[in-house]
Amino acid sequence: MADLVSPEVLRPPSRLKLWLVIAICAAPVIASYYAYYFVRPDARSNYGALIDPQRPMPALHLKTLDGRAFDNAQLRGRWVMLMVAGGDCAAACTDRLYHLRQVRLTTGKDRDRVLRVWLIPDAAPLPTTVIREYDGTEMLRADPAEIASWLIVNGTTDGYADHIYMVDPLGNLMMQFPRDADPNKTKRDVAKLLRASRVG
Repeated sequence: MADLVSPEVLRPPSRLKLWLVIAICAAPVIASYYAYYFVRPDARSNYGALIDPQRPMPALHLKTLDGRAFDNAQLRGRWVMLMVAGGDCAAACTDRLYHLRQVRLTTGKDRDRVLRVWLIPDAAPLPTTVIREYDGTEMLRADPAEIASWLIVNGTTDGYADHIYMVDPLGNLMMQFPRDADPNKTKRDVAKLLRASRVG
């Protein structure tokens, strides 16, 4: 009697299994497309605060440490990580200098697209150890009133010396990082800017 049963009846529904395998294999791809086009976590979350509207760099009267005039045009064409601190450079100052250096290093092959700038709003002599340790940072004397007029963010200049700023390759102040910024989170923002930028 068993010989009379059709093989079709005993065969499992192979077509259903095939579609199940295809669905399992396709699920991660579909999920990634959904996340990229509809969720976009990196597009909607940034650590630094965007400055809106952006603030073009004014004609700052900058000088090198040896008193020579510095051409502001040299700050164009690259992404600038900028900080402000007095020449005595206390612990908070050296922390930010270290932060700038390490974030730039983590950009790898893109590090030449990032320039570190320290604006010094006084005439205090810089410690020789700091100059040596952070060689490669543009250390520039600047008029404190000019700095303050440019770094007005959210209507106030209070504490601007506690922050790190990003200036785009066209010279626009466009992002302010929080006080005591987390270098890892700063690094992610800088990496996103470099990936998205077609200039600098």
